[in-house]
Amino acid sequence: MKYVYNKLVRDYIPKNLNQAPGKSATYRMLGEEEYIVELNKKLLEEANEFVAENAIEELADMFEVIQSIMKVRKICYEDVKKVQDKKRKEKGGFDKRVYLIDVEE
Repeated sequence: MKYVYNKLVRDYIPKNLNQAPGKSATYRMLGEEEYIVELNKKLLEEANEFVAENAIEELADMFEVIQSIMKVRKICYEDVKKVQDKKRKEKGGFDKRVYLIDVEE
């Protein structure tokens, strides 16, 4: 039986699959533009899995993808933190659990 995935996976997945008895994985390496597109898809996949399971493993997977996105786009943590701090100062965080119902104009 053949299972088709067509998705970005962690680096050692093909090796691990190919070492498993009776399994053979076909894969290729992505170019930079394709990699960015697939990282974006992977982030949504991991976010959906976290929402469904609320497991720390899924949160760790999201963090891994975010770090990969930062690396490929050459974004350093300090820059992200500065933007985060600025937004928190101007708009607040999510600590107070504010739920906006509507706005009338």
